[in-house]
Amino acid sequence: MAEKQGHLNGTYYGPAVPPKQHSYLRPGRGGGCACGCGCCLLKLIFDLVLTVVVAVGLLALIFWLIFRPNLVKFHVTDAELTQFNLTTGNTLLNYNLKLNLTIRNPNRRIGIYYDRIEARPLYAGQRFDSQYLTPFYQGHKNTTTLSQAFEGQQVVVLGSGGLSDFNSETAAGVYDIDMRLYLRVRFKLGRIKTFRIKPRIKCGLKVPLSSSSSSAATAFQTEKCDIDWRIFR
Repeated sequence: MAEKQGHLNGTYYGPAVPPKQHSYLRPGRGGGCACGCGCCLLKLIFDLVLTVVVAVGLLALIFWLIFRPNLVKFHVTDAELTQFNLTTGNTLLNYNLKLNLTIRNPNRRIGIYYDRIEARPLYAGQRFDSQYLTPFYQGHKNTTTLSQAFEGQQVVVLGSGGLSDFNSETAAGVYDIDMRLYLRVRFKLGRIKTFRIKPRIKCGLKVPLSSSSSSAATAFQTEKCDIDWRIFR
C-alpha cells in the first residue's frame, strides 16, 4: 500500500508530446504566390504577355529604323463614262465605264506582291460590277498604272430618294460613283516575304457622262482614296 502511495505521490508527466509543427512561408520564397496556384498562373500569363508585347515593340522599332516604310498611294487618274441609264421600270442599270488607276510605292527597300486585285464600282452604295485585275509585283519607288473597263447591266434598287438623286445627276450629266479595291498583298523586305494582308481602298468619283451635252464643260473629279490596312478580317 505504501509502495503504491509513493508511486502516486511521485512526479509523473505521462508520454512525451511531440513538438508542434509550425507552417509558414518565408518572405521572398515562392515568387510571392501565397494566395495559391491561381495567383501563380495569372502572374505567369501576365509576364508572358508583357514579354511578347515588349518583343513585338522592339521588332517594330527595328523594322522602322531599317526600312522607314511609307504608305502606298492609290489614285484614280482618269475615268470615262459613255453609258449610265436606267431601264425596265428604273431598276436595270446600263453602264459603260473605263478607269485608269495609279499605285505609287514610295519605299526604297520594300517591294509589294499584289496577289489579288478585285475592283468593284458602286452607285448609291450598290455594286453594279466586279472585275479581277492581273496580279503583279511592284518594285521599289515605282508607279504602276492599271486600266479596267466595266460594261453591262445590273439590277439596282434605288427607292424614291435614290431615284430622285439619279434624275438630278442625269440632268447635271455627272454621277457620283465609288470605286472599291479589295486586295491581297505581301511585302518583300530583302529576301523576306511577309504573310498576306487584305487592305481595302475606297475612292469617291464624280464622273461626267461623255455623251451628255450638259457635262461637256465638267471635268472628271476624284476624292482622296481612303485605305484600310486592317490585317485580319
